[in-house]
Amino acid sequence: MYKGEDEVIDVVSKNKKTTLTEISKKTSLNEDTVRRITESLKASGHIITETSESVSCSTTNEFDDYYANGFPEFSVFMKAQQGVHVKDLSGPECSIGLRWAKVKGFVLIENGNIIPAKTMGELESEKTKMKYAYEQIRQSGNCDDPVLLHELAQRHLIKKSTKIVTFVSYTGKPFSKDSSGFDVNVPAANATLGKTHPITKMTRRIRSIMTDMGFKEMEGNLVESSFWNFDALFQPQDHPARELADTFYLNGEISLPNDKKLVERVKKSHEDGWKYDWSPKEASKAVLRTHTTALSARYVAAIKDKAKSPQKYFAIGRVFRNEATDYKHLAEFHQVEGIIVWENATFSDLLGTLKEFYRKLGFEKIRFRPSFFPYTEPSLEVEVYFEKKKQWLELGGAGIFRPEVSIPLAGVYPVLAWGLSLERPLMLLLDLDDIRTFYKNDLDFLVSPNNVAMEMPSTTKVQDPASSGRSGL
Repeated sequence: MYKGEDEVIDVVSKNKKTTLTEISKKTSLNEDTVRRITESLKASGHIITETSESVSCSTTNEFDDYYANGFPEFSVFMKAQQGVHVKDLSGPECSIGLRWAKVKGFVLIENGNIIPAKTMGELESEKTKMKYAYEQIRQSGNCDDPVLLHELAQRHLIKKSTKIVTFVSYTGKPFSKDSSGFDVNVPAANATLGKTHPITKMTRRIRSIMTDMGFKEMEGNLVESSFWNFDALFQPQDHPARELADTFYLNGEISLPNDKKLVERVKKSHEDGWKYDWSPKEASKAVLRTHTTALSARYVAAIKDKAKSPQKYFAIGRVFRNEATDYKHLAEFHQVEGIIVWENATFSDLLGTLKEFYRKLGFEKIRFRPSFFPYTEPSLEVEVYFEKKKQWLELGGAGIFRPEVSIPLAGVYPVLAWGLSLERPLMLLLDLDDIRTFYKNDLDFLVSPNNVAMEMPSTTKVQDPASSGRSGL
């Protein structure tokens, strides 16, 4: 019995339906405590709960600017009326406006010349629609045009947030603070003290597989600097993934690496490759790491012998993305990272390593599809065939680090790299349809016999980023 159950029952019994927040306000208990108490009272049959999810939207600074000063695709259309060439467009018009003017059918391009394809009346109609959507979102947090809402999300002009509200109702079952009816004489020899969580079991299993394949484990902090999380991976400082829509930024800054030559090489790589003035202040921003590839960047930078012998590392860690949660997405999840640093490594080595990893994990049918990722080229997606559902499912991405990534870090090339999902293959192995199941503390799920098969012995971690792996792949 939790302390405070009587307070919760008192509030709930006086209201037909109430929320955890309202209960907390009417008692001396914080909301987390109320949540635990309601779970206990639900198990004892005194209350029932139901959950409601709602998604709301807010405009980004970019959308605010477009609303005030005009959308770049409209500007492109107006210039098309004058018969201009692509080279006559401004930077935003060329990089953003031209694409969306073409997608919306406002312009065509013939031999580099921009040709109008719609009327001024159609332009005014589109302007009115965008203006109305902006004002709707600002006032109500939503838009009644789902197609347009999808476009705005795709363009990172809106941010979506999910609000989850738990409603609590009283069943009428009599409640007593007297605990004398509980049998406390539980035989100790038969008591189940606890179960290992399936994610922990999967982590141990993957760690065992990777160390058996000659890899050593990387470790690092959940809080990273933008330098290691983005800049070292050749992501430009104005890349959409760095916006608040995708990244959790923290207060304060993290100092740039003490190796000034390394910082200068990364800076030069950005300024030569992306043609902008690189900002040390932007690179110093603190973030919750969005991928474990930040660890790979650190470990590659620590290499001393230019990878004359194979150096193989892996990591299993939590990462964070600022996105709405649903049955297949979480704001916090796990990533399985890996790199092979060796001057004789080939793309075939990458495919063979990934195929062997998934074979050891229990998937016999593996295939690869060409893809695109910002810091690898060539790039691929890994898919496995899930026999039970008779379909191919994508479980991660991989590729070879671009020279703009690995050469500024350590003067090495190639570096084979991958970032794989941990929860997705675990969902397949446990036949789950909702990724949130792992975090609901459902005792029936946690003690399920299906989870026992996930257990494998853990192995020793290696923390030295400069130590070399086994020779050969």
